[in-house]
This record gives sequence, C-alpha cells and structure tokens, in this order.
Amino acid sequence: MTTPASPLSVHGDRHFDGLADKFAASLYGGVRGELRLALLDRLLPEMLDLRGQPLLDVGGGLGQLAAWFAGRGHPVTLAEPSAEMLERAREALLEASVGREVTFLQAPLQALPERAAGPWSLIACHAVLEWLGDPRGALATLAGLLAPGGQLSLMVFNRDALRFSNVVKGNLEKALDDRLEGKGLRRRLTPISPLTHTQLMAWSEELGLEVRSVAGVRVFHDYLRKPPESDDDRQRLFELEWRYCRVEPHWRLGRYLLYTLVRPGASPSSTEESPR
Repeated sequence: MTTPASPLSVHGDRHFDGLADKFAASLYGGVRGELRLALLDRLLPEMLDLRGQPLLDVGGGLGQLAAWFAGRGHPVTLAEPSAEMLERAREALLEASVGREVTFLQAPLQALPERAAGPWSLIACHAVLEWLGDPRGALATLAGLLAPGGQLSLMVFNRDALRFSNVVKGNLEKALDDRLEGKGLRRRLTPISPLTHTQLMAWSEELGLEVRSVAGVRVFHDYLRKPPESDDDRQRLFELEWRYCRVEPHWRLGRYLLYTLVRPGASPSSTEESPR
C-alpha cells in the first residue's frame, strides 16, 4: 500500500493548500472570528506606533490583516506559502479596493531573508508560528528582518489556553499527558506547535528583542458552554473581552497571545514628527 504524502512542507510546516474554505470557516467564521478581528482593530493602534510604514505581512493567509493595514495607508507586502490562500487574498483585497496597496509574494517564512530582506520597520506575523516545525528558528528569522527600532506584531496560539480548553471539554488524560499538538494530518486544524508565554519571553530575550506589550485575544469566548445568540449578548461578550484582554491574570488564557516586539536601536523614522 502506498503511504500518502505528508501534508507538511520540507521544513516540517503546515501549509493550507486545499483547505482555504475550511480555514476561513474554522478560524474566521462566526463569533470567534468576529471577536478576533474586532479586538485586533482596537489593540493594534494602541500596541504599535503606526505612521504609514511599509509592512511585511508574514503568512498573510486570506488577507484580513493586510486589508486592515492597507486601508490605513500602509504599503503592504503579503507573503504566503500557499498559492490557493494567496489567490484568495488577492481577490478579497481587490474587492475591498485596497489591492493596489499590496504586493503579493508566494514564499514561506524561511525564504524571506532572500525574497523580502528589508530591513523592515514594521512586520506582522499573526497565527503563523504555531503551524511551523521550528517556531523558535522562525522568530530568529523575523528578528533578522527587523530594522533597528523596528516593530514586530506577533500573535501565537496559546498552549496554556489549549490545555485549559481540553480540561473544560473533559479531555483530562490528554491534558495530563500534555498531548496537545496537532499532527498536521488530513483536514484537522489543531496547531502543530502551540506556544507558551514563557517560551516567547525566553526566545525574545535570547534574540535581543524587547517585549513592549502583550494582550490575550479571546480570553473568555472559547470556554463558554454555548456561544452568545443575540446581538446584545455578543456585545456584552466583546466588552468583557476588551476590558480584560490586558489584565492579569485573564490575558494569559487568551486563545491567542498578541505581542509587540521591538529590535533595540534608533527607529528609521525616529527623527520624523509623528502625525497628529
């Protein structure tokens, strides 16, 4: 019997060719997707110094983040290894009338030092490291692409939240054995490398990156017994998420952890007056 080819790349990463529809429905569909995007809409302007800098969007997927930045005047280079995802992003951004502000680059993260070397004053890498075989090496690559004073907006899937979610669901043995990673097989969308805050702090220190701010995204939603059904309940949930997304200890159980990491040194635009 022929063994099916591995869905993982040569680097051991999970790419999403053939899974664009499932990816969109699972990660962005329904209330959880709305919450993720709504929280980012509020958090990013507060956590980043945004002045229209060119942005490198690493693993840009379906283009939601690229659209957000392009719509606010940032020239965007969207790098994505999946041809299917990249084409979906291109269609969505053209439909949103921001496609002209975006350059599309089919490339994995590991190729970016050659394909998009920069240095970049602003990089976004959201929900990517958890799908890679070597997330620590990927963070080192991103650090190498940053200009002195450059900012990295990094969002990762929280391993501690995944453990807590498994306990809530009754998967006690799985949680005790710490068997939390996905295998990257078939159509399952459990990340293969969920990360902890402790790991990110240690790696950032090793790489000389300063952690300027951190927040939890979806602190409460993923533990609800049933999703909110009415508009009023969704609004109440959003207000709870917003109120506690940066408050101890709640942010630590966000489904995603959002960081602003900075490479020390003078910013390329530090001598320019920030727009008012």
